[in-house]
Amino acid sequence: MRILAIGSSSTEGIGASSPAYSYPAQLQADLMQSWKGNIAVDNAGKGGETISETVGRLEAALRERRPDLVIWQVGTNDAVKGGDEARFSSLLRQGIDAAQALGVEVVLVDQQYYPAIKDLDHYERFVGLVGATGAAEHVPVFSRYKLMKAWGERSPDVLSTMLSSDGFHMGDRGYDCLAQLIADGLHYPTAVSEVMPNVTVTAAQR
Repeated sequence: MRILAIGSSSTEGIGASSPAYSYPAQLQADLMQSWKGNIAVDNAGKGGETISETVGRLEAALRERRPDLVIWQVGTNDAVKGGDEARFSSLLRQGIDAAQALGVEVVLVDQQYYPAIKDLDHYERFVGLVGATGAAEHVPVFSRYKLMKAWGERSPDVLSTMLSSDGFHMGDRGYDCLAQLIADGLHYPTAVSEVMPNVTVTAAQR
């Protein structure tokens, strides 16, 4: 079972104390334990990327590696840097279509929530674009934004324990929870179940 985890710094593992605590590394360990099989999660995260850069790498990786599943963490840098919303949606569809044309399933992971979001309305429009595009393309979306916002609503202290010292990226514990919840939403070998809305409540209780 080959899984390609692609995205920006949250996939690369910025904020983790070591690469072993990135979410793709922890996801591989979780799936190997639950599925009792040979699972390879390839970490193709690259910090600072926007979707225009990632989609090209995704298309190349699909041709070269032919994974069974793509987990695409997307949209944070586009929202923060003020990218064009229509172009963002178009490129997101392009990447999904490229995977589906090869019979590769896709899960989207939307943006992180963090306390210092400057323009909340603008940021949440980009979060909404990930959800809307996923629904239109019949692709499940793991809402990291709702998950992390629920942590913050429960208690600022809970959220802070999930974040690294920069207050933006996840830390070891946050990546661990993310990996566990994504693993819980996957079915071996390639079928993907949609993450239900109450997953944020479950995660907030951990």
